[in-house]
Amino acid sequence: MSHHLDAIAPHGGHLINRIATPDQRQEFLDKAEHLPRVQLDERSLSDLELIAIGGFSPLTGFMEQADYKTVVNQMHLSNGLPWSIPITLSVSEEVASNLTEGGLVRLDSPTGEFVGVLELTQKYTYDKEKEALNVYRTTEEKHPGVKVVYDQGGINLAGPVWLLDRQPHPYFPKYQIDPADSRAMFREKGWKTIVGFQTRNPIHRAHEYIQKCALETVDGLFLHPLVGATKSDDIPADVRMRCYEILIDHYYPKQRVILAINPAAMRYAGPREAIFHALVRKNYGCTHFIVGRDHAGVGDYYGTYDAQYIFDEFEPGELGITPMMFEHAFYCTVTGGMATSKTSPSTPEQRIHLSGTKVRELLRRGELPPPEFSRPEVANELIKAMKVAAEV
Repeated sequence: MSHHLDAIAPHGGHLINRIATPDQRQEFLDKAEHLPRVQLDERSLSDLELIAIGGFSPLTGFMEQADYKTVVNQMHLSNGLPWSIPITLSVSEEVASNLTEGGLVRLDSPTGEFVGVLELTQKYTYDKEKEALNVYRTTEEKHPGVKVVYDQGGINLAGPVWLLDRQPHPYFPKYQIDPADSRAMFREKGWKTIVGFQTRNPIHRAHEYIQKCALETVDGLFLHPLVGATKSDDIPADVRMRCYEILIDHYYPKQRVILAINPAAMRYAGPREAIFHALVRKNYGCTHFIVGRDHAGVGDYYGTYDAQYIFDEFEPGELGITPMMFEHAFYCTVTGGMATSKTSPSTPEQRIHLSGTKVRELLRRGELPPPEFSRPEVANELIKAMKVAAEV
């Protein structure tokens, strides 16, 4: 596959494709009943999908021990390429004992459908506490990412994978734009510079402001909300998608924005996940990536701008994508517009920004947050969704 017309090369130089060909698929189906099975959870299913479509390039499968160790310890693959989050398939000792290195393993979805195949090259144990401490900077089980690590099996299965079939997304098929597709769209639009934006929350005025600041300096915005597994108290993906559609319809230059879903699961790994999110967007064809306040954070585990500082731990140009750093944005009552502390002369008392908790309280009461904080159309959509949820 040629990339000479793309604005940026995929991570590692080649966009991985691990979607089975029709012949491969039929071969796997013929063997299906005789293969040992491993049932994937929601996160590992997302990982399988992203490996297969090239979102996790250069990975061709779940990490072998050498890559796992260098990623956990040094934020690099064993070949020296930057990578910050281990991509592993963990199972119990009981499940692993029935699997043979060198053989094929049938991968089933959480609901039992045959979705993929693992060419098992390795089974290995790992240190859960070390992974938690290095990747999440804490060993506390109340951290949602750490809890996943502690709850999963103690054996990692490694090897190349194949996705049996690329199915349309059940809820957002028109926004299922895979890396090969997004790169083609950027080429068609003639975009040479594209900024990616990661979100798992509705976009309020502060997010809109930093996106538009970035859009002033690049050709296009790739609005790329995550729709994989998130915390139970995060806003549901369908509600968030309606909010993004509303914003683009009313407040954005439509010809300069592409909305697409990111099927990844959230890790809540803060700084390390900021690097991870940037590399994934590089694979989708983005040349720039927005890193705001407390990117991919949860609770008080990370400093406000730790997710920006971590980029300094890599050599200039090593990541191959340019981070665009933004401070916390707010409405400045002195200047009468959106700003950050870099551009506003205001004191904290002259700034309008609300905590997520405060916004949720207003919305639950059916009250609109101030227009300086949220576009009323977005707030109305969130109020409507909360009413529906309360009635269920």
